[in-house]
Amino acid sequence: MAIVSTKAIVLSSLKYSDSSLIVKCYTQEEGIKTYLIKGVLKARKGGIKVAYFQPLTQLKIHANHSRRGALNSIKEVQISYPYTSVYKDIIKQSVVMFLSEMLSYSIKEEEQNNSLYEYLETGLIWLDVHDKIANFHLLFLLNLTRFLGFYPDLPEEEAFGFDLLEGSYTEVSSGKNVISGNNFYQFKKLLGINFDGIEEVSFSKQERQLVLKIIIRYYELHLEGFKNPKSLKILETVFS
Repeated sequence: MAIVSTKAIVLSSLKYSDSSLIVKCYTQEEGIKTYLIKGVLKARKGGIKVAYFQPLTQLKIHANHSRRGALNSIKEVQISYPYTSVYKDIIKQSVVMFLSEMLSYSIKEEEQNNSLYEYLETGLIWLDVHDKIANFHLLFLLNLTRFLGFYPDLPEEEAFGFDLLEGSYTEVSSGKNVISGNNFYQFKKLLGINFDGIEEVSFSKQERQLVLKIIIRYYELHLEGFKNPKSLKILETVFS
């Protein structure tokens, strides 16, 4: 058992017994970690609060990390970055719920990756402080693939399509996992930009849903055991 102080981002929480939670976090120091938070649902004043474990909350924790694969425990916790709008805005709440599921299914590594942690941290702060966020989740997920190992190359001029399985551009416009035509055109809009450039990208509601389906399919093809997020329908509803 090692005592570790680290920043952590909450990916999921699951009720365990009548009073406890099992919480999965992505930590800055050691990657994915799962914690048993005993008695938090019946916590007395001054104890660890259940509100700390909302989706994608950014924390600073002092924790016991087991080396034997057992559940870990949190000794002390505080908010690392207090969101000002994420939990007050129904659209941002829906985006956060969706992204927390996507991250939970996508990130498996139990080791330090500062670049990935900083990307998540910076992206979530950007979401909190900006208002025009309709396309945020699309760019967040596409740029996340840089850290997961399958970001698309920038398009070639002669390319007529993109092979989602191969992760590369193709001169053919048909195939089982090839996107082409309007699908290809809409997908390309997000390539090579950062969050500050996202306001220049324009999608209709239908185009936004189309691109999201393409990105989710891209994840399915490249991540073993990936599941479609249950919150996808809620997200589609708030943007419809």
